[in-house]
Amino acid sequence: MTKFLKMDSSDHLPVVPSLPNIPKWKSNRMKVPHLGRRNISVSNLPSPLVYLRKPPKPLRLFWNKIRRSSLLLTIYLVVYIGYLSVGALVLSYIETPSEINSRIIFRKMIQEFKERNPSISEDDLEQLIVNVVLAGARGVPVTRNATGDSNWNFGQAFFFAGTVVTTIGYGHVTPSTEAGKMFTMIYGIVGIPMTLIFFTSLVDRLMVPTTALLHYLARRLRRHNHFRVQCIHLTISFLTLLGFFFCLPAAIFNYLEDGWGYLDSLYYCFISLTTVGLGDYIPGDSPYQQYRSLYKILTTIYLLFGLVVMVLILNIFYEIPELNFGNMFLLKSDEYIPKDDTEGRFLISNRRRSYGTSDTTQHPPTNTSDDSRGSYEA
Repeated sequence: MTKFLKMDSSDHLPVVPSLPNIPKWKSNRMKVPHLGRRNISVSNLPSPLVYLRKPPKPLRLFWNKIRRSSLLLTIYLVVYIGYLSVGALVLSYIETPSEINSRIIFRKMIQEFKERNPSISEDDLEQLIVNVVLAGARGVPVTRNATGDSNWNFGQAFFFAGTVVTTIGYGHVTPSTEAGKMFTMIYGIVGIPMTLIFFTSLVDRLMVPTTALLHYLARRLRRHNHFRVQCIHLTISFLTLLGFFFCLPAAIFNYLEDGWGYLDSLYYCFISLTTVGLGDYIPGDSPYQQYRSLYKILTTIYLLFGLVVMVLILNIFYEIPELNFGNMFLLKSDEYIPKDDTEGRFLISNRRRSYGTSDTTQHPPTNTSDDSRGSYEA
């Protein structure tokens, strides 16, 4: 029972209760509620000064977050430069002997021409060769007569416009006038975004049957895990692309183009659909090609839809998180977004989904307040 200390009333002091009897500690161990029933020694508890330390600086915290991804990116950059170097060494080893042989043959041809035509000076012959090379670089057919088809008829110009907006850019035919160069730049500025919108729209619609195929495979292959089913789906899609947009068109080009082997035709399909566009093989440039304009237009349509399917395959590939190795080099942009900022996290999640870096479906934040429900009901 609590005891009270009563003071003399003359002192005008308040009545103060006495302190209760505090039992002595029988042990130096106590129970900490948030740690369950495990007893921890009081002497082992952290000092209160630990909780008074300053938090780490934002710059240091940011550096700790990006250190791992930056290290991986640096390693990847070294590997990438090594890959380019290996490619350069291999190509140099393979192509240098052929180039040396071509130079020897060309010099021998020039020497024989000089012996057969001693009246032509060496300077005139060299100037003629330079003009022929410049004409070939501009797409002028030097081996045809003057009555041949123009490089800027509708079919040829349609093919050129298609190579501009798809960024393939063979370079076999180029505008030579100032007005043509200016128009090509403006045309590309407008046409390239239009082409990207066209590709995105078609890929979005083609994802419907490909997703249905994925669900069908998932139902039929229930014993396999999801990653294996996705790999099978990717393999089927890739083989479809390889058959209908590489092997079959290569056979058609091999049949229509004079002097093209099947490997040359397959090489052209690969160079074109990967937008490399070296320009060493161009369909429809043969002087004996019939219906050249129609042939060029159909080739342009093939390139457009082939690029759409290529983008579709890349989209299917990025839908597999286990194969999307680019995630290792990305920064987690939502590290410094507050947990209650659902809208900001939703935007970050959607951005990652657009790059194929998230395998979870994010839904936009919904406002469940009474005002919002009232506005919807209204």
